[in-house]
Amino acid sequence: MSILKGKVAVVTGASRGIGQATAELLAKHGAAVVINYATSAEEAKTVVESIKAQGGKALAIQADIARLEDIRRLFQETVRHFERLDILVANAGYSCFKPMAEITEEDFDRTYALNAKGTYFCLQEALRYMVDGGRIVCLSTIGTILNVPGGSCYFGSKAAVEQFCRVLAKEVASRNITVNV
Repeated sequence: MSILKGKVAVVTGASRGIGQATAELLAKHGAAVVINYATSAEEAKTVVESIKAQGGKALAIQADIARLEDIRRLFQETVRHFERLDILVANAGYSCFKPMAEITEEDFDRTYALNAKGTYFCLQEALRYMVDGGRIVCLSTIGTILNVPGGSCYFGSKAAVEQFCRVLAKEVASRNITVNV
């Protein structure tokens, strides 16, 4: 029996890497999966085709998670196509490793626009559609604990994600939605 049969998952940044592997595993266990991507249309198409070839359901949706209007459209299109949302895996991210003295405003803005702001508003928008009993997983990094030199900007953005999840878990507990990071 497929443990996720009938469930719908959105995986941000799912055209490659950890996001791709996560989407493929969710599909293997029966979930219909939205493969979100910002710029890698061909890679996203390949992931969708791979999942479908295995008998799964998948749909690629382009949305830049750093843009609020794209986030809204991502979840609207997901629900329009699959009629529900059960799982969000907030995986999309950007890493910038430089000594703090070398981080530019552009580096900072790009990192926080995707990792912190983008994740925050993905969480918020997902909650508008998520069924009670849903699941949210956000990706972070052990760097928030290790404090490796050169990681201040990236690790700070991921520490924000960790805090969002701690608070959100308490806010949605009454809906039986679990939030993990």
